[in-house]
Amino acid sequence: MDKIAVLFTMKQCPFCHMLKEMLDKEGIDYIDRDIHEYEEEYNLFVEVTENEFVPAFMLIDSPEDNPVTRLYAPDRDFQDINEGAKIIKEFLK
Repeated sequence: MDKIAVLFTMKQCPFCHMLKEMLDKEGIDYIDRDIHEYEEEYNLFVEVTENEFVPAFMLIDSPEDNPVTRLYAPDRDFQDINEGAKIIKEFLK
């Protein structure tokens, strides 16, 4: 796979559920990382983005050879769930 979307979500977050439902409805594959189960990974994300809101996501291009990773956090890189879903969909095209 050349491109991967990794979502950082929380079980109690309604916006996280909405984003995943939108992506599922369109048949878009992603890796879901609950921030409590992957706390260390999420803490690194928060440190780099200086933003601890969810849902947040990481888009990885060409992970097998010289990967490029882009980090997206709410209120920093997108303003609502629809905009976040659009970013993911366009990246994975």
